[in-house]
This record gives sequence, structure tokens and C-alpha cells, in this order.
Amino acid sequence: MSLLDKLDAVAATRKALLPEDVEVFGTPVDAVYSSTEAKIGDRRILFLGTNNYLGLTFAPECLQAAHAAIDSEGTGTTGSRMANGSYSGHRALERELADFYRCHSCIVFTTGYQANLATISGLAGAGDVVLIDGDSHASIYDGCRLSGAEIIRFRHNDMVDLEKRLRRLGERSSSTLIIVEGIYSMLGDRAPLADVVKLKNAYNSTLLLDEAHSLGVLGTTGQGLVEETGLIEEVDFITGTFSKSLGGIGGYCVSKHPQLDQLRYVSRPYIFTASPTPATIASTRAALKLLREGSELRRQLWRNVHQLYSRLDELGYDLGPEPSPVIAAILKTPQQALALWKGLLDHGIYVNLVLPPATPEGNSLVRCSVSAVHSSEQLDYVGKAFAELREAISQ
Repeated sequence: MSLLDKLDAVAATRKALLPEDVEVFGTPVDAVYSSTEAKIGDRRILFLGTNNYLGLTFAPECLQAAHAAIDSEGTGTTGSRMANGSYSGHRALERELADFYRCHSCIVFTTGYQANLATISGLAGAGDVVLIDGDSHASIYDGCRLSGAEIIRFRHNDMVDLEKRLRRLGERSSSTLIIVEGIYSMLGDRAPLADVVKLKNAYNSTLLLDEAHSLGVLGTTGQGLVEETGLIEEVDFITGTFSKSLGGIGGYCVSKHPQLDQLRYVSRPYIFTASPTPATIASTRAALKLLREGSELRRQLWRNVHQLYSRLDELGYDLGPEPSPVIAAILKTPQQALALWKGLLDHGIYVNLVLPPATPEGNSLVRCSVSAVHSSEQLDYVGKAFAELREAISQ
């Protein structure tokens, strides 16, 4: 099969699964009115398919900071951090993130995806082992592949399985990187961090925690799962992204270990990628300040989470195992999921459709992202739409 034949096979599979007249993936958003409302085609819709957990994409402080940075520093850096692209703002953001986590140092990356690629491939290499949760994000899988280390998966959140695999490694466990996530992006459940830490210490391994979906969501100041559990001193490396609660694009890694700074010299994704734009860095710095001070935003976010999760649970939808800003309705077939997704869009509600093989256990998901700035009335409307569609998708 030629390279082009392989792409034709992908197209055929997609055509068999999805109607040709429905633009499910990469739906063009024609206008954005606020953190919760936009326009698709000629229809005003309610955004419930973003990861804008604190609703900061339209925060005046972030907009003003971005405008000022464009005016003073231009639209882009046109170079990597190792060349000409390390501005004072990049270093300032790194200091602020390190201070936020009370860690030794921080590295800022151009995307959250790149943060995992760079960190994992810089830490692990040939002869090492990376032990990853089976539900890990694609960036974690790709970082492991780039590293050249041996990749071993353990069953999702299964500490018995994790310990079994650590035990089998014997002395190699001391050169093993364990990777888990604060909140998992598909079903919204959390890693059992206290149990992971116990095993990490017992087997003298290294632990990386990806807080992409838990930054700004968990903890008194929004650090994430490390703050909620009080285990920040036990986690060796924390990665995260600016594209969720911080409302921008970019990523970071913080660590209590001074060796983190050496990743700048060995991580190819860091060395060879142009650095984040001045506007991105400026808006992220403003958003980080709002996040740290945003205890009321977090309280409102969790009120919204419980409102929608409890409503969908009452309606009999099969949901992820615990409430979180990621609320996924689990459907048995892609056809059911597509019908629910299309029905919600017909009601003016945009959510995410996630199909195998990108989903846990081969299920199909209709995935909602709840924001602190969704109103109770908006979420009530969403609940009513799910109620109207419940019978249709169960047939």
C-alpha cells in the first residue's frame, strides 16, 4: 500500500462512520462573542466544547496585556528560545510559574503538547523505562516514543497493576519515569496521586504529573492535584498548558530539581521551535495572576460542574466516574454519539464528539467542558436539551 493509498483508507473509514454533509471535526467557528457564545454558520451557539475552565479568554486584564505586548514587541519572536526568541517576558513568566509552585525552576514551551514532548524525551532515553497510565494524552505517548525509552503501560488508575510492573523491573525501577495526569481529558477522573507517590518512593522511581486539565481547577490557589492532595514536594516534575484555564497557548514544566534547566540543552522540541509570541506571554502572565487570585472563580466553576453533572446523571446518562469540568456522556456506538452531538448542535449547543480509537475502552463520547462563566440558566438549557435527546439516542 502506497503512502497515498493509506490516506485513502483513512478517508474511506471516516466516510463509513460519518455522514458526508456533517462537519464534525474541525467545525469552523465563524465568530466568537464571549467565553461562552459564538457563531457557527448562521447560528448563534453556546460553547460547551472548549477547555476555557475559568473563562479568561475575554478577561480585560489579559486582552490589555496582549495588546500592549503587540505594540511594544511586535507579533512574533521569529526564533527559538535558544536563538533570539528568549525575551524578558518569557523569563519573567518562568519565574512567576516557579514561584507559583514554590519550585526551583520552570521552562516555558510554545505549546502544552511540546511541553510533554520536550520534558519526557529530555528526561528519559535508551535503556530507561517510562511507565504511563493507559489513558494518557497523545502528547505523553509521543514524548515517550521520541525519548527512545522502553514504554510500558499500566491499566488506568490501577495501582495493583502499576506495582506489578514496577516490581518486574527490579533494579531498573530506579531509571523509570512514571507519568500520570491530574485530571484525565476524556472522562474527567483524577489520578490516585497519594498511591502513585507511595509506589514511586518505594521503587525509587521519578514521577511526572501532567496538570493540563487540573491547573486552575483544583487546589486553593489553583495549582492542581498537587495542591489539593498536599503532595507537591513528592512530585518530581509537573507539566501543564496555557490553553485551558489560562486561556492562551503554550506549556511549561516546573520542578524542585535544579537539573530541570539542563533540558534546555538536550530537548529538541525546545531547541528547534520558535518561542511563544509576546502577546501570548503577556496575556498568560495576566491570566496566571487572575488564576492565583481566582478562588471565587473556582467555587463558581464547581457549582456549575455539579449542576450539569447531577442533571445528566438524573437523566440516566452513563458519565465519567466523578464530577469535574470535563463531563463526558459515554455512548455504546459511534452512531449514538453522533446523533447526540448533532442533536445538541441543532439546539445551538456545541460540544466535542470523540470516537475510537481516541477514547478509553473503545467507547464513543460526547464531551462537555464546563466553565466558571457559564450561567446557571445556560446550563439549565443544556440539561433540557440532553433530556429531549435522551430517548432518541437510546433506541
